[in-house]
Amino acid sequence: MQMTAKKMSDRGLLALVRHEGIVPGPYRDVKQVWTFGIGHTAAAGAPDPAAMPRGMPANLDAGIREAFGVSRADLARYEATILRAVKVPLEPHEFDALVSFHYNTGGISKAALTRHLNAGDRAVAAAAFMGWLKPAAIRPRREAERDLFATGRYPAGTIPVWSVDRSGRVDFSRPIRRLTEDEALALLRPASVPVPRPSVPAATPEPAIGWLARLSAFFSTLIRRA
Repeated sequence: MQMTAKKMSDRGLLALVRHEGIVPGPYRDVKQVWTFGIGHTAAAGAPDPAAMPRGMPANLDAGIREAFGVSRADLARYEATILRAVKVPLEPHEFDALVSFHYNTGGISKAALTRHLNAGDRAVAAAAFMGWLKPAAIRPRREAERDLFATGRYPAGTIPVWSVDRSGRVDFSRPIRRLTEDEALALLRPASVPVPRPSVPAATPEPAIGWLARLSAFFSTLIRRA
């Protein structure tokens, strides 16, 4: 087994963003906390979404790039917590799944899956992802994290970009844009970094973004605030 990765892979970040979606302007979450991009709040550090220009950016690509950059910085503390909590080596896809889980729940240090993983029982650890199903709409995300951990199969499909008005209200009725994986990687990485196309297991088909998926994304921020 490889040594544990020190940070989430680019494909892992895109898997997380498929669950969260991107709002490239400051918005108010379900608790009316000013938020930006991929769930970033002032509690995580700069920038302070409340002080950012309101509404959609004039350059959408630049706004998405900023959201990715801020998210990368935010993930560092989640990655560090996992490295402290997990005592066994992890494959990159396992680490990616745990970062997504912890980013959503904040529960890696107390989760049964961590205890089973440290005891060497990966199968039971994978099943234990499904012990975190509140609210019920989060089930598809938890299943995807479990499958990524167990099989290395990253979710497929486009990444929704949601629009926001100057009052901070997000329009979840229809994405303003859907990023393909190649488009997202191009915005995530510097232009000089090539985008490799590794051989990976067959990807999970893209689910339709219906009311349940939008509700799941909407509750993701609420769970992290709880």
